[in-house]
Amino acid sequence: MKEENYRGGCHCGAVRFEAKRPPKFVARCHCDSCRRSTGGAFSTWVGFRDEQVEWLSRPECYRSSEGVNRCFCKKCGTPLSYQSTKWSGETHFLIGVLDDPAQLVPSGDVFTEEALDWCLQDKYR
Repeated sequence: MKEENYRGGCHCGAVRFEAKRPPKFVARCHCDSCRRSTGGAFSTWVGFRDEQVEWLSRPECYRSSEGVNRCFCKKCGTPLSYQSTKWSGETHFLIGVLDDPAQLVPSGDVFTEEALDWCLQDKYR
């Protein structure tokens, strides 16, 4: 029996993607840049190698900082993915845009030094 890949997309359904299993990581990011680009206190990302990712319909992308591209749906505005020269050859998706985000569990937190005090509840401080 073939194992199903991860599928996801934006809120309005105009942008869709598929990613082959397994992901490289699942982690919560607490950096200021992710907070500002998603509007959340932290962002949970699922990382894949680029060759695992197929865009079924193309998102709009912009350069948010040096070496960083963030993609979103130009119709509804949903933030979708992150690519960086720091992690060359990888595409990271926000976990909330997966059709079934509950099947993945974060293994940790990154950039905790930038976390809002109430997010980590002294776990790393």
